[in-house]
Amino acid sequence: MSNTSSTSKTQRSQKNQTSQKNQTSQEADEPEEGRESSGHSRDEAAQGRPTPMQILRHARTQLAELTGMAPESVSSFEQTEDGWTLEVEVLEMARVPDTMSLLASYEVELDPDGELTGYRRVRRYERGRADPRRSGGR
Repeated sequence: MSNTSSTSKTQRSQKNQTSQKNQTSQEADEPEEGRESSGHSRDEAAQGRPTPMQILRHARTQLAELTGMAPESVSSFEQTEDGWTLEVEVLEMARVPDTMSLLASYEVELDPDGELTGYRRVRRYERGRADPRRSGGR
């Protein structure tokens, strides 16, 4: 009986520790009030507009969800009249060695709120190869 009692005490203790860690983690993720990570993030937040970093993160998440592929980086990002346009590098096929893996660049279009409105693959290449289209003097 004492074995059962100590086991349930241990389980309750572990649950409490996990709960405290999760709460601390959430608090660390939330920005402090009045804290600015960029010169105009407070103004943008007050107007309800997402910051550029929020748009980038959300775009990567949306593209991954739609394609099932992992975005590796954002190689271009610009604001347009209709919202935002990004070029995202995605791992399409992992190979061994890693330099032979297939990557692709996707052009991603977002509305002003950062919601994905369209995407298309613009090129596909091996990780270990230089991009002749960009380095060929174009």
